[in-house]
Amino acid sequence: PSNASSTDIDMAHHCAFSLPAVALTLGPKHWDLLRDTYSTLASDRQWKVRRTVASSIHELAVILGEDMATQDLVPIFSGLIKDLDEVRIGALRHLSYFLRLLRPSGRNHFLPRLADFLKTE
Repeated sequence: PSNASSTDIDMAHHCAFSLPAVALTLGPKHWDLLRDTYSTLASDRQWKVRRTVASSIHELAVILGEDMATQDLVPIFSGLIKDLDEVRIGALRHLSYFLRLLRPSGRNHFLPRLADFLKTE
């Protein structure tokens, strides 16, 4: 049983790490096949899994394009930047790059909150 738990943790981490490559391979037209899995990984109970998602969300935005990134990734990004500092850092490292990949409406969502990004636990 203790090995199963460790395996589950490793599996989720590997899935989070590999998901952008899978999305690139499948292309944005098949994002609907991955969307729920990505959302589940972004809210995984293990912070290392969430940190991996946070660290690569900008890469997924490149793959999905402006419209899908704004619609599907902004809510996830919003959750990640409220997470533990270890997770937040992954998202905030690529904040400007991520914001450039969104529609202006998605970018404007974060502008009033920039000062909040400086707060740590």
